[in-house]
This record gives sequence, C-alpha cells and structure tokens, in this order.
Amino acid sequence: MNTVDVSVLMSVYIKEKPEYFRESLKSVLNQTILVKEIVLVLDGPITTELQFVIDEVKSNKPNLIRVVPLKENVGLGKALAVGVETCDCNLIARMDTDDIMIPNRIEKQVAEFEKDNELTIIGSNINEFYDSHDRIVGRRLVPETNTAIREFSKKRNPFNHMTVMFKKKAILEVGNYQPMVGFEDYYLWVRLLKAGYAGKNIQESLVLARTGKDMYARRGGKKYFINGLKGRKAIYQAGLGSFSDYIISSSAHVIVSLLPNILRGKLYEKKLRN
Repeated sequence: MNTVDVSVLMSVYIKEKPEYFRESLKSVLNQTILVKEIVLVLDGPITTELQFVIDEVKSNKPNLIRVVPLKENVGLGKALAVGVETCDCNLIARMDTDDIMIPNRIEKQVAEFEKDNELTIIGSNINEFYDSHDRIVGRRLVPETNTAIREFSKKRNPFNHMTVMFKKKAILEVGNYQPMVGFEDYYLWVRLLKAGYAGKNIQESLVLARTGKDMYARRGGKKYFINGLKGRKAIYQAGLGSFSDYIISSSAHVIVSLLPNILRGKLYEKKLRN
C-alpha cells in the first residue's frame, strides 16, 4: 500500500469509550492510502481500557503510532496545539476518537492539495449517525469554495472539525489552536481566513460523525451560554464578520441556549442540520 506524508492528529481523553476509539483507529488504518503517522495526544491520564486499545494498535503497527502524554487534562485547545507542534508532516488530518473515516477520505483530500497548491485547509460534509453506521440521523453541509467559506464564517463555523486536513506551517503562523471552550476550531479557522489563507470543502461526507440521541437537546445551560458568548466575541474580533454579523450570531446563540431542551433538539434537527 502507498504511504502518504500525512499526520493524523487525535486527542484522547479519559472519558472516551474504548469501543468507539478502536473503531475510529480502525477506520484510519483501513484507508486506501496509509498515513505516515497517527499522533495521539493523551489529554491527561487515561483508563486502562483506552491504553489497551493503543497498545493493541502499536503491537501491529509499531512505527505508525506516536503517543504524546500530558501530565494533566489541559483541554482540547491546548492538547491539539501540542499535537500540531509534534506532528512530523506538513499535512495534518484531524480526527475525533469516536468518529469514522470513510475509506478514501485521506486519498481524496491529498488529491485536492495536489491539484491546488494554494489551498491551506480542506474539509468535507459529514453524516451524523446514532448507534449504527446505517442509522443516519442528520448531515452537516458546509460551503465548497473559498469565497463561500469566508462569507459563511462570519456567522457560523465553515468547517466540520473532524474532517479537516490542513498545512501545519500555516496553522503555526496564525497562532495554532488556542483555549476557547467549544470554539477551539472555529476560532482557528477565522484567524486562518483573516490572514488570507484559502480553504475548500469537498462536497461529500468523508466522515461519519457519532452523535448521541439527545446531543442537540443538551446544547444549553449556563455554562454553554457563557462560553458561547465569549467564543462569539473572540471570533468577531479575530475574523471577517461585521458587528451586525456578531450581533446576529450572538442573538441566535442566546435563543438556542435558552430554549427548552425538547425545542432546542427539534431546532437543531430541522433547521441547523440538513
């Protein structure tokens, strides 16, 4: 099998489910082209079961897995920042520990970079599933072209985080991932776009994203409300949007956060997902 100079970056947290983690890693190993390395940042101590999954893969692919243990839990932004700096390859593919790559995800994204050297970040749509891969409960479609992505970014996150492949050098130049609870990726993308870097979203679902039955309904409460407003402000200050874009997106966040759980879940399923 051909090997491509791509690092897959994942952050592993103590509360991950081992069976989901194993399935996610399996999807990386079963790609049509093999990546150079899988960098696993352990965001604090992990369970024996999660460590077993890592050891299991390392025993079969000893030169593929690189483990970066952090002494304590520092949060996704800081953990991924360490991971980006650790990756050997300039092309880095993000992946979550409970999602599944379709077999040719890496191949398709690498091909796009080869076709257009001006691109810095490439993502895709996602299919969201519950329980079984065949039980698709939603999709998140994102804009394709750089122009559309820049416009979309003014009010909403223009990339699905678990689908992106980006150039390490550019990510470091704009300050890498930073702590921003719930908005670590969005905050990075707007800085990248503001700096003039170009992106694209492949109009296919290259990742199956796992979701809980009531995930959307849980996106509320005081903590989510406060973190969301902080994130929106930082994104406005660092990004491309106008003050009116900021007011609109913040108002939408306030409304969604304060809705009763049942209504919030229905809104996500019918309006915010396709």
